[in-house]
Amino acid sequence: MKKLLLCTAVASLAFSSVAAEAKGCIKGAIIGGIAGHYAGHGKVGVVAGCVIGRHEANKADAERAQKAQHPQPPNENGRI
Repeated sequence: MKKLLLCTAVASLAFSSVAAEAKGCIKGAIIGGIAGHYAGHGKVGVVAGCVIGRHEANKADAERAQKAQHPQPPNENGRI
């Protein structure tokens, strides 16, 4: 019964339209889950990994947006 519930939850998450907003969360959750498993706190590691992964993804997006708004001027030779 637990396996059926787990498979249903994973399938619904995989096919949901909100999956695009999970950027960074999945990777962080996997890494956090593995680290938490070895520390004896697997579920806490998954949640913390998701939060940290999402934060890092947002930070990278902000840096990319800032670079797009302020391109670097060419040097004296005209080379980049």
